[in-house]
Amino acid sequence: MGMNGMDMLRAVEDGQLKPPPIFALMGITMSRCGDGWAELELEVGGRHHNSMGMAHGGVVATLGDAVMGTALITTLREGELFTTLELHTNYIRPARDGKLSAKGQVVRRGRSTAYCEAEIKDAQGRLVAKLSSACLIQQGQWS
Repeated sequence: MGMNGMDMLRAVEDGQLKPPPIFALMGITMSRCGDGWAELELEVGGRHHNSMGMAHGGVVATLGDAVMGTALITTLREGELFTTLELHTNYIRPARDGKLSAKGQVVRRGRSTAYCEAEIKDAQGRLVAKLSSACLIQQGQWS
């Protein structure tokens, strides 16, 4: 029996399904999600740093991509999946050690494409990055 995106996320929250492998690799956790939006967190530490002692830009971009993707998953019907076509990241300030909070939302979702936006803030509530993505929605089955 297939699931829509929201059912799949609820199964992850309930421990019936494992979270995406990238979440475990990076240390990303899901805070909350609803219809067309999601919130994720990442505790940044030394393993995420670049040679200058701050979170690598790819870590910040991955968190943003993940939160926008999670928001889009909440809108998927059974038999739908998606892939990111374009990811745009504006870095506002460096992130150091501590919790990053990401909020993502689906701004527009059509039959075959979606546009999403996200903000990432540090533990002090300061804006770290703003992101946007365009995604391709396709027919297929989750692996």
